Amino acid sequence: MNKTETLNLNIGPQHPSTHGVLRLCVTLDGEYIKEVKPVIGYLHRGMEKLAESRTYAQYLPMVDRVDYLSGFFYSALMCYAVERALKLEVPKYAEYLRLITMELNRIASHVLWLGTFLLDLGATSPLFYCFREREEILKLLENLTGQRMMYNYYFFGGVRYDVSDGWFDDVKSLCDKLPFMFDEYEKIITSNPIFVDRTNGIGVLRKEMAVEYAISGANLRASGVKFDVRKDMPYGVYDEVEFDVPVDGGCDCYARYMVRLKEMRESVRIILQGLKNIKDTEAGKIYFTKVNPLTLKVPEGDLHFCVEAPRGAAVIYLKSDGGSRPSRIKWRTPSFNAVQVMPEVMRGVLYADLIAILGSFDIVLPEVDR
Repeated sequence: MNKTETLNLNIGPQHPSTHGVLRLCVTLDGEYIKEVKPVIGYLHRGMEKLAESRTYAQYLPMVDRVDYLSGFFYSALMCYAVERALKLEVPKYAEYLRLITMELNRIASHVLWLGTFLLDLGATSPLFYCFREREEILKLLENLTGQRMMYNYYFFGGVRYDVSDGWFDDVKSLCDKLPFMFDEYEKIITSNPIFVDRTNGIGVLRKEMAVEYAISGANLRASGVKFDVRKDMPYGVYDEVEFDVPVDGGCDCYARYMVRLKEMRESVRIILQGLKNIKDTEAGKIYFTKVNPLTLKVPEGDLHFCVEAPRGAAVIYLKSDGGSRPSRIKWRTPSFNAVQVMPEVMRGVLYADLIAILGSFDIVLPEVDR
């Protein structure tokens, strides 16, 4: 009787394809994965505890670091929560600035994911195309905020400052070009036989399991569930723009790619509507409701708020004792749930497909560890 032995492997925590300091303890039976145990915490910075020793204004710049690739969304999350608690009305002009910058940030995040995902699969050329588009977006955001990534642009009541002359025209010019860039991606990638073989039917996450693990964002929509916070629980001025929610029932790596590619097109559509609508709010260009950061106190109580970040539904739970500092802040991040479902998705697949599956979920480790 033949006896087989399993092989234990460590993937990470320092590995070029783990997209951060993630460790996967993998048990192999031949070429097939028998078990995967994710080990997290290498990037833990105590983001939630830090809030308790700082005022709301002092903590806000740190929030961009929860997910350094999409800082606008967690900053918006914090601002919306405090504004709801204070019953603070944000000027429409500022709301549209938030909408435009968040959608630009979403596209930048998605093209970075696309480039690195394809690099994981062995395709190097598309990485440079993706970075070309991302660089254009980062230049626009740097021109607006002074920062390429950690923007610190939103504040309670609006945004910190107005746009420079010609900024809206530059955004419009970029949005006119982006659909042609996405067409270029599709020609190179979508029907490529190697890409299709590496992704089609690989990393299957069924609808029931996605819901059970509270997966959200593109990963959920690629499993056939039509849920988008911007549509189902609108915030800001998202209820004033029209866009579709891309859904794919493929449940695999290929479906997750298709959903994100379609999402970028919808983001361009949202931005163009935002640029059109903001012209109707430009009288006076009021971009904030004045709030004194030195005397800012949030009424006693607790609340939560949710936004649709590039990786899924991001939630803040805020508890206040009526003082100038939060008594508790809890972040619910989509990447954390995506890591937890890995053992289920990877069990029984070929070891060669592990990196493709991991990359398809667009996990960012600062968001996991906080």
